[in-house]
Amino acid sequence: MINLILATRAVRMFAYGLLAVVFALYLTAIGLDTAQIGLLITLTLVGDAVVSLFITTRADQIGRKRMLIAGTWLMFAAGLAFLLTQNFIVLVITATLGIISLSNGEYGPFMSVEQAALSQLVPSAQRTALFARYQLFGSFASALGSLISGWLAQWLQQSGVSVVDSYRVPLMMYAVLGLVLGGMYYFLTSEIEASRSPIAPTDGGGWLGLHQSSKTVVQLSALFGVDSFGSGLITQAFIVLWLNRQFGADSAALGTLFFGVNILSGFSALASARLAKRIGLINTMVFTHIPANLLVLLVPFMPTLGMAMVVLLARAMLQQMDVAPRQAYVMAVVKPDERSAAAGVTNLGKTIGAALAPSIAGRIMSIPGWGGTPFLAAGLVNILYDLAIYRGFRRLRAEG
Repeated sequence: MINLILATRAVRMFAYGLLAVVFALYLTAIGLDTAQIGLLITLTLVGDAVVSLFITTRADQIGRKRMLIAGTWLMFAAGLAFLLTQNFIVLVITATLGIISLSNGEYGPFMSVEQAALSQLVPSAQRTALFARYQLFGSFASALGSLISGWLAQWLQQSGVSVVDSYRVPLMMYAVLGLVLGGMYYFLTSEIEASRSPIAPTDGGGWLGLHQSSKTVVQLSALFGVDSFGSGLITQAFIVLWLNRQFGADSAALGTLFFGVNILSGFSALASARLAKRIGLINTMVFTHIPANLLVLLVPFMPTLGMAMVVLLARAMLQQMDVAPRQAYVMAVVKPDERSAAAGVTNLGKTIGAALAPSIAGRIMSIPGWGGTPFLAAGLVNILYDLAIYRGFRRLRAEG
């Protein structure tokens, strides 16, 4: 089952990678301005938050497999709708109700449920290493999707296909992969389903499926929301737009860049598992995240595309090293039958934070001369998050 879940992660992140480079360019090509793109990204995240909360807080009771398959239909519908219409109102509705990833991280329901399933398939001592592999598979797949998408769009345009239609091809592939993912989830077995804790309430779970760990999960969720707000100011879509407008970077160059970013992020995930064993989960989260955000502060001061790409690649070597330890930490401080709900509630905090940021960043980027400001704000906000989580949770130990 572990290998199948890692495979579903890879397929899904490959699909997300297909959109990472071309989606913002596609929205620009069909006539949307930066503020409208920011609004769409915000509504996408709001919709993901609602869907994710509904699915993850019920998955342990209704069935994780059933909820995962339901999510793939929303993924397929979203890709199809964005493919078939350019009407802004329809796109807004689709962004709110469907599952589509337009940001740096994954905020939909799939990851939360998969992590809960993986947590019970291995001993706690192996959890961080498994989550690092999970992150590695996702990063490599996303890297490949970004590379193929960027170069495919460029090749189609050089072959005479219109700019808009060249960007529609990855959208079509995204929708199809939603169906493929649903087929893969069909082969999951009862091994991934939640086991009932003898101390859990008999009503099927307390508040949002949580009971003893509610306070801890809410605190973590709030802090993760701050982190995601900072990251949401510079979603991958906005980095694409900024590099395109600031330096004229085309889809092929951007695809190559984000291929490198995701490859480096994947390797950093493996390194984070080893580091966490030596210095602990919280220390790994904080002491790798702060340097990554110092690099974010440098990006808008880079005078050339090459230098900006080097800084972004250097950041990639550190920016995801907190992910596996953070996921393992959440799973370790809650009861087994709270894991889907805990992952879902902390993911909700992340999604709300991420949802608030893009509309703000979109408006800031539309102001002449202010295009680099979101990078400065993102770096400072995320460093404040690092300091807050270190102060609040360094004494709450969890074995990874």
